[in-house]
Amino acid sequence: MRLLDRYLLRELLVPLGYCLGGFFLFWVSFDLVAEMADFQKRRLGVSDIAEYYACMAPEFLAVVLPVAFLLALLYALTNHARHQELTAMRAAGISVWRMANPYLAVGLGLSVILLAINETWAPHGAEAAEQVLARRAEDRQAASGKTVLKLGFRNARDRRNWYMAAFNLVTHEMLYPHVTWTLPNGSMQEIYADRAVWEDGRWVFGAVRTNVQVLLYPPGQGQIRGVRTFETNRLAMPAFTETPEAIKTEIKVQKMNNLRRAQTTELSIREIQEYLRLHPDEQFKRSMLETKLHGRIAAPWTCLVVVLIALPFGAAPGRRNVFVGVASSILICFTYFVMGQLALAFGARGTLPSFLAAWSPNLLFGLGGLWLTWRIR
Repeated sequence: MRLLDRYLLRELLVPLGYCLGGFFLFWVSFDLVAEMADFQKRRLGVSDIAEYYACMAPEFLAVVLPVAFLLALLYALTNHARHQELTAMRAAGISVWRMANPYLAVGLGLSVILLAINETWAPHGAEAAEQVLARRAEDRQAASGKTVLKLGFRNARDRRNWYMAAFNLVTHEMLYPHVTWTLPNGSMQEIYADRAVWEDGRWVFGAVRTNVQVLLYPPGQGQIRGVRTFETNRLAMPAFTETPEAIKTEIKVQKMNNLRRAQTTELSIREIQEYLRLHPDEQFKRSMLETKLHGRIAAPWTCLVVVLIALPFGAAPGRRNVFVGVASSILICFTYFVMGQLALAFGARGTLPSFLAAWSPNLLFGLGGLWLTWRIR
């Protein structure tokens, strides 16, 4: 690494660290003041509150990291321009794109980190935070958020319907499950049980003291009475493809009953793809899910687009005050955020293609940054 690259990186990473730390402290302080009454009502201790904000940190980081990176980058570039350092570099034959190499490397690295966080940490952060909030409730079973009551869903790909009185999100235990599905020969089969658990990668219905009933309905529209095939205490069904993770995804998607809930529901790329595979005939929420899928892929690359946005604003010739960079970043972030939210809303409603709705802000700002940078090179 050349001396110039090390110098540019040092001048960028220091304000980036300050921006991230400042944003995080501001967010925690503001949210703590707003939620303190609720924390006291739930009887949370200091360690519980700290764990709550640790669970919410990925969601916050995904939103604020591109903003902090843009602010730090504009501050660094404006500071270089104010001291005529950019002019000296260009006079020495160093192009704008050569100076941007360390910035592009940082943007690419941050994009990959955000993509990994969104796939591994963020989807479970909100769920874990809700469990922290309710862990000291008097009725732990009902109020902890670990049990979902009266759950039903359909696996359209395998033509299988699931109904249960309750599903535990931690132990993956079902209470009073009822499963119906159609066999290749046209007959229908049902399973009734007192409970079911996930063991060794398969669903096991029943236990030592519970009863499992299996009913078979012969093919034909005229059959209205099932034939009881057998009863047992334990029945393993390795052929069932519905995993506990797929059921958790079903629970999240069922809550997406409006545009606002769709935008705030945390789903990973893998979860969305798995849901669409199990529901090939989904129509009502397909636009929401496909837009969210492309949005999950496009959002992390904002950090790379930030470099293309900041270059023409920060590297333009002339002496400027450092606060110009701050004001520019606020205006750019506000414009980008409004455009992104509008595009995602149109995509979720089916007005825009999901790919275009998710990628249009990045494409527009990225191409605009390339054109403006080419003009000043």
